[in-house]
Amino acid sequence: MRLTVESICTVLRAAGVQVAVSTYYAAKARPPSARAVRDAEVGPMLRTLWDDNYRVYGARKLWKAARRAEHDVGRDQVARLMRGLGIQGAVRTKRVRTTRPDPTSARHPDLVKRDFTVTGPNQLWVTDLTYVPTFAGMAYVCFIIDAFSRTIVGWRVAAHMRTEMVLDAIEMARWSRGTRLTGLRCHSDAGAQFTSLRYGERLAEIGATPSIGTVGDSYDNALAETVNGYYKAELIRGPARSGPWRTVEDVELATLGWVHWHNHQRLHGYLGDLPPVEFEGRFYATQRGHEALVGIK
Repeated sequence: MRLTVESICTVLRAAGVQVAVSTYYAAKARPPSARAVRDAEVGPMLRTLWDDNYRVYGARKLWKAARRAEHDVGRDQVARLMRGLGIQGAVRTKRVRTTRPDPTSARHPDLVKRDFTVTGPNQLWVTDLTYVPTFAGMAYVCFIIDAFSRTIVGWRVAAHMRTEMVLDAIEMARWSRGTRLTGLRCHSDAGAQFTSLRYGERLAEIGATPSIGTVGDSYDNALAETVNGYYKAELIRGPARSGPWRTVEDVELATLGWVHWHNHQRLHGYLGDLPPVEFEGRFYATQRGHEALVGIK
């Protein structure tokens, strides 16, 4: 049976709710409010920004991204519209340890001692391994991160966790950052890959010194583990995923895209909500300006 406005109002009046038929038609004819019009414009823009950033931004970062894109929106408005759209930020889960110490290997000293503070790029790199289950077997992932800007300077995805994968990541970092980086410390946990002779020799080739934290203590390599954590939350188990990973190659290709986004677009609260590459660019611009002033003097 098809209900009419009149019959619905009759039922409501019988239930003690006084609603006139004219009230319904007046509301229907009323033009939308300025807020409703504004929401209709902003909502699709926020949804597009959220989709373009792996669907991982919460209200604060989505608001920052919108402001960077020159959209005049407020944080409360973004949070309200996100609720209406049914979207939210990614949630991290507890990290599972991947590397295992080799009790027979000599360990390099801890040159960091939980202090990841540096004053410029290429002073401290941190590295660690994580893994991703696929239908074809386990994919192991190694990242090398510059502690100053959080830039991922080298990475490798492989079907094994032998030392070779770490050496490949170092080669990528050397290609992107320079062949001689005297004074650089490269900090890791005590996994067998990082206590191997070849690992120390490869770092020595670029002038870097290996550093290893306390065995089994996550705080001693907290920065690298943080990156592994949000890599898992944003890409591997992220909201944009539609199903499980099939092959190691699939993980590698997706990681390539995520690393580029991480370095060039992802907003980092630690960096004042700037992407790592932009943060480093501003640092070098400031340095050049300072050197120019010194030259004038």
